[in-house]
Formats: sequence, structure tokens, C-alpha cells
Amino acid sequence: MKIVVLDGYTLNPGDLDWAALSKLGDVEVFEHSHHEQIIPRCEQADIILTNKALITDTVMQQCPNLKYIGVTATGTNVVDMKAATARNIVVTNVPAYGPDAVAQMVFALILQHAQQVSLHDSAVKQGQWTSSRDFCFTLSPLMSLKGKTIGIVGYGDIGQQVAKLALAFNMKVIITSGREKTGLPDNITWQPLTSLLAQSDIVSLHCPLNEASDKMINRESLSLLKMGALLVNTARGGLIDEKALAQALNQQRLFAAVDVLSTEPPRDDNPLLSADNIVITPHIAWATIEARQNLLNIAVNNVQQFLNHSPVNQVN
Repeated sequence: MKIVVLDGYTLNPGDLDWAALSKLGDVEVFEHSHHEQIIPRCEQADIILTNKALITDTVMQQCPNLKYIGVTATGTNVVDMKAATARNIVVTNVPAYGPDAVAQMVFALILQHAQQVSLHDSAVKQGQWTSSRDFCFTLSPLMSLKGKTIGIVGYGDIGQQVAKLALAFNMKVIITSGREKTGLPDNITWQPLTSLLAQSDIVSLHCPLNEASDKMINRESLSLLKMGALLVNTARGGLIDEKALAQALNQQRLFAAVDVLSTEPPRDDNPLLSADNIVITPHIAWATIEARQNLLNIAVNNVQQFLNHSPVNQVN
């Protein structure tokens, strides 16, 4: 079997090992693949692994040996699923490889907001503590998480991990999801989205991006948030109307911390890049070495099970 990895760099920038995959066939790993490179690199492939490289119907037409497409991520929008199914090509993804890592990042962002760590670190290194007449100083109000209400939008594996961490901080937890959840622990309640937004001090997004959720956080929904609330997004950038959020931030109504944007890498005119009251990280919530190793292990096992004629994590 010829196995081609089209864009392996984000998964493995050099600190992991492709050896387990190499045992399954003739493996060729490319760190990145531009659109025009995909067909030449894959035209003899039996198996393709992709993260962000698009596998269109045109690509499949030019790859007559192709039997399997493994997406090294949870989302599968990079593959033309209808075309793959029509051609009897198995498509798999990698679900739930790092919920702990993403939940950890959510609280890194929340704690950055609550404690203003980087602001005070910078001030100390600029000499402001050295010149202070007092033994300590604060440049911004600090916030205790105990007793605060966090609203979790989406209650899958990651949302559940965020809820567990929130409870450890003695926070009040409200969740919402596509369908009302029953049988929840006594300290977690389900509310419709509008009610969740109105009650929460912190809102954390953990839902998939689809037609129903596209720009679900918009001017109208932002107006429901408490003055000074924190919006956290480690899910998908398209969940937020970025122009509306930037306006709310610049009006000093809200705070935000996001790990994802609508286009990645972002265009330099993205309104959030110059907005007030926001922390932005470059889509790294998933990327701990432990989560990436788990992702790689699952991706390799997906290929192994396909070769054993018992595919797992098949999405078409």
C-alpha cells in the first residue's frame, strides 16, 4: 500500500515518530502540500492522510488507486464526502483525541483574564515593581472564579471536561446543546442559549460549526451578555460574527479570549486583531504533545483497522 501524508507538519513538527505508520506500507510524508501539489503527490496513492489539504472529487478522479482517506482531525469538511462515498472510498476521522488539552486551554484563557498574569509580568520586567513604594501593585482588577457562572455551549467530550474543571473552581455551571439534556448532575443545569447567555459571567463555546451554528454569536446574542462578561472560543471561528464582537469589545462591553478565527491564518484586516479587550492564540488548544501523540496513534490505528477490513471511526 502506498500511503501519502499530505500535511504532516502541524501534527508532527518533528517531536513525534511516523514509524508506526511506516510499518503499514510505503509511506511518504510531506510537511505541507499546496493545492497544485496534491494530485501529483497522490496519483499513485492507495491511502491519503490529510489535515487541511482539500480532497475534492477532482483529486479522487485523478487517483485511481485511492481506497481510503484518513482525516487527522475531528472535522471532515476538507473531504468531498459525497464523492468519496460514490467511489467507495472509506473516510475516517480522529474523534476525542484531546478533550483534556482543549479544556486545559479554556482555563488557561479564563485564568489569564481573571489574574492578568501577562500584564503584570510585563510590568515587573519594565521596572514598575522595582520603583513601587508598596510591596505589591495591581494594574487591573483581579477576579475570583468561585461563585461565578460559566455557560458551556455544547456538551460533548470537551464541554464535559470544561464543566469538571469549572466545578473544581467552585463555579456554577450552565450548559446548552442542540437537545435538552436530562439526568445531569445536581450542580449542572441545562438552559436554552438565550437564558445561558444572560446568566453567565463566562461563556465558553464547544459546538460544531454548521448551518445552524454559523455566526450564532452575533450582535443580537452578544447584547444578551452581562456587561463585562468573558467570551471564550476554542471551537470554530465561524461561530462568531467577528465584526459584531469587535464592536462590542471596542465599546468596552465585553472581554474575549479566542483560539480560533473565521479564516486561519487570519487576514490582516480581521477586526479582532485590532480590537480592545481580547486575547488571541493561534489555534493551539489541541496541540499539546500528549494530544498530538494520541491523535497520531488513533490515525495509525484507523489505517490498521481499514487494512484489516474492519474500519473504525468511519464517517461516510
